[in-house]
Amino acid sequence: MSTSDKEKGLLEGLALSDRLSIETIYREHYAMIQAFILNNSGSPDEAKDIFQEAMMVLYEKAISGTFELNCLLKTYIYSVCRRLWLKRLQQLQRFPYSGEAIVETVPVEEDLEFQVRRNADYNLMESAMGRIGEPCKSLLEAYYVGKKNMQDIAAEFGYTNADNAKTQKYKCLIRLKKLFFAQYKNK
Repeated sequence: MSTSDKEKGLLEGLALSDRLSIETIYREHYAMIQAFILNNSGSPDEAKDIFQEAMMVLYEKAISGTFELNCLLKTYIYSVCRRLWLKRLQQLQRFPYSGEAIVETVPVEEDLEFQVRRNADYNLMESAMGRIGEPCKSLLEAYYVGKKNMQDIAAEFGYTNADNAKTQKYKCLIRLKKLFFAQYKNK
């Protein structure tokens, strides 16, 4: 089955409110939209709202019977979500440009390609983090995700002082980079 046949099947399933089709669309495309929203001043809840609105737009198009998808489903969903999100930002006064300026900012294809590459890099990093082992994983997460200072990390992980914790963090970071770039080269 080609991609377009699969996507036509998903649209037909969506029009019939087929649960499997709806779940497939969510599973294949939601992470990309969530990353876009989070990287553009949004929250996880806002990402869910925007994706749901886009699904409603797609559903309305699918049940119309006249809708022809002239691009990848991923591109269409991304375009709708991007436009909805930029409109929402403008309404919340977090994005002060008019609708015409929104269209001119970045061509959707370039923005989508960037997001796809970025998501692939995030997946590689997540995989490298999963392979790095303990205590490196917990230490790096404490510093970069938890935003803890070296003094707190030293106490939490049992290092004698902040300098030792900093040295260990550096060694873990070097190890993580090696794992990441080994995967990146094989990609």
